Amino acid sequence: MGIIKEHPPVQLFAAITFNERVDLKEVFAHLQNLCGAIEERSALFDFDAFTDYYESEMGSGLEKLFITFKELIHPETLPDIKRQTNQIELEISKSKQRCVNIDPGYLTVSKVVLATTKDYAHRLYLGKGIYGDLHLVYQKKSFRIQPWTYPDYRQPLAIEFFNRLRETYRDKLEHGK
Repeated sequence: MGIIKEHPPVQLFAAITFNERVDLKEVFAHLQNLCGAIEERSALFDFDAFTDYYESEMGSGLEKLFITFKELIHPETLPDIKRQTNQIELEISKSKQRCVNIDPGYLTVSKVVLATTKDYAHRLYLGKGIYGDLHLVYQKKSFRIQPWTYPDYRQPLAIEFFNRLRETYRDKLEHGK
């Protein structure tokens, strides 16, 4: 019989995809009210270079970035955070059309998990209508893609960002920062 123990806190992040009608400062303000201080952000990149998934809903010319939050969270809070980021998306909508997509997730030393409302074979139900998508796995000194990893998470910018974030997370766990 295994010994039941509490999961250590995890590093919360959000992936933000947006069109030109979005004021990123407004998005950041909403997210800081929900999740606390933003700690790091990736470089902006051209989301359209990877997929046209949101084009019919949000238009073309979409950009994306990743942000992290200073405070670690308990992983079981991810469904509530995802539900609240969906509300933020609705609040920021223009003319009843979504112009930002906010995908929260968390990182541990071994994996990157995304929150989603969509079920699929590799996604586990977390509760409250939210699934966890095991998106990247840490092996051989780097995060590795999975067959289902989204195209924009396969790029070097994303892999390097999550590898750096893993080191920051490990420091937080070791030194309580």
